[in-house]
Amino acid sequence: MANQTIITEFILLGISSDPHLQVFLFFVFLIIFSMTLLGNATIMVVIRMEVSLQSPMFFFLSHLAFVDICYSSVTVPKMLENFLSKNKTISKKGCIAQNFFFFQSACAEVFILSAMAFDRYVAICDPLHYSTIMKRTVCRQLVGGSWSMGFLYAMVNTLPLVNVQFCGNNTISHYSCELPSLLPLSCSDPVNHYVILLCSVVVFGLSSFLLTLVSYSHIIATILKICSAEGRSKAFSTCTSHLTVVGLFYSAAFFRYMKPSSESLTELDKVVSIQYSILTPLLNPIIYSLKNHEIKTALRKRFRNFRVFEM
Repeated sequence: MANQTIITEFILLGISSDPHLQVFLFFVFLIIFSMTLLGNATIMVVIRMEVSLQSPMFFFLSHLAFVDICYSSVTVPKMLENFLSKNKTISKKGCIAQNFFFFQSACAEVFILSAMAFDRYVAICDPLHYSTIMKRTVCRQLVGGSWSMGFLYAMVNTLPLVNVQFCGNNTISHYSCELPSLLPLSCSDPVNHYVILLCSVVVFGLSSFLLTLVSYSHIIATILKICSAEGRSKAFSTCTSHLTVVGLFYSAAFFRYMKPSSESLTELDKVVSIQYSILTPLLNPIIYSLKNHEIKTALRKRFRNFRVFEM
């Protein structure tokens, strides 16, 4: 370490080194990012304005849309900048900040998904007590708890990075400073940080996953007891969108963070990372809009009102 230069900034190689392909990718991800912001903002505004969408389910959905805006805004703007910039660098402080907000948003998202699963559990398994259990105060506490868990998860994983020194190689073969790509560049043995990361993923990730799994186990058991085929179909339709979002997010995130880390990422690693950090915030509003009758009705109503106003 005495003869090595301490690194204060890193080079993000991104997705491709081809200049022509980088310009193409810039426009692709700019469109994705714009659609993510527009789609989630639209859901937030429609739920806020529409009186018929003031139930707990849509309260959680509006907060999920807000988390998705924060989540995608952590990494995508820097990635877009690097596509067109010759100086594809990010400071050590910038890396730590990026990891903090990424962890906070991701953890808040999984616990909001768990809160949504609990909401559907109460609505389907105990509908007579739904209004007394899912009060507005309880919903706010669940959302506040989700953000608090995200803050705690982010602090646990990023606070130790403040005192970590990086030397030698400063190249990250990724479009962001994700912790599995950053730790191999440290001067000292990063085993303690890997242990912290692994334990926190197990504690926070599996706890939220088990909460969601238990809720949906009871939901599916209750749905199968419904005599009417139409009733079963309607209940399953309400839950399939949530299960789709949960399945996509957890499968990709666990693959990325539970596998051994290395300085060089495979193409599969990058694709998986794009899926859970960029595509999931885009897919959430699309999935919920297409699978939810109330959202589609409210969107059509607002669109008709907008056209009448324009005329």
